[in-house]
Amino acid sequence: MFEMDWNTLAQSRGLLFEGMWVTLKITLVAILCGLAWGTVLAVCSIARNKLLNVFAKAYVSLFRSIPLVMLLLWFFLIVPQFLKAVFDLSPSVDIRLVSAMVAFALLEAAFFCEIMRAGIQSLPKGQFYAARALGMTPFQSMRFVILPQAFKAMLPILLTQCIVIFQDTSLVYVIALGDFFRRATSIGERDGSLVQMLLFAGVVYWIICSLLSMIVKLIQLRTAHD
Repeated sequence: MFEMDWNTLAQSRGLLFEGMWVTLKITLVAILCGLAWGTVLAVCSIARNKLLNVFAKAYVSLFRSIPLVMLLLWFFLIVPQFLKAVFDLSPSVDIRLVSAMVAFALLEAAFFCEIMRAGIQSLPKGQFYAARALGMTPFQSMRFVILPQAFKAMLPILLTQCIVIFQDTSLVYVIALGDFFRRATSIGERDGSLVQMLLFAGVVYWIICSLLSMIVKLIQLRTAHD
């Protein structure tokens, strides 16, 4: 009953690879931009400046309270013209892809902020004092001493969050973006094999996430021995 039509799958491999590339692009942008902005927010959240504290906490509270599907719809339905004006996007640019990338990056920054903040606060205060005693400025202390140690300590958790981001990219179906999951379901609906394609997509996600989880465990073991 659920036998896979391998001929159809082989004929559609181009569409599936294109969809996977869209999924990976969203994932990579969300990780790189989200981690960079999240680290800045983490530093702001522990800074002595009250205004920066309030801004970082308000940002994290706001974006962690908004469902991802709602955020994607907001950016797709409300913000496209703003994105076109700010980034000077050409008509050939897929505004759905840009909207998804921005939405994911801003949302994940809130989660990365909390992870990095926990990493920074887990370090002994002596690290801060030692860096300052060496004549480093607060910025230099954070850049060369604190953040590298916090990043190393939080690396397994950061990588786990990256796996979650990869899984969550499937939600871009709400803005009709042709990611891997969307392409798989479209092929299934076209050929009358929706159940089989959903099972195939699930297996692909499972294999990729399992491999990434193994990498996380290996890093955890290596970190524990260091």
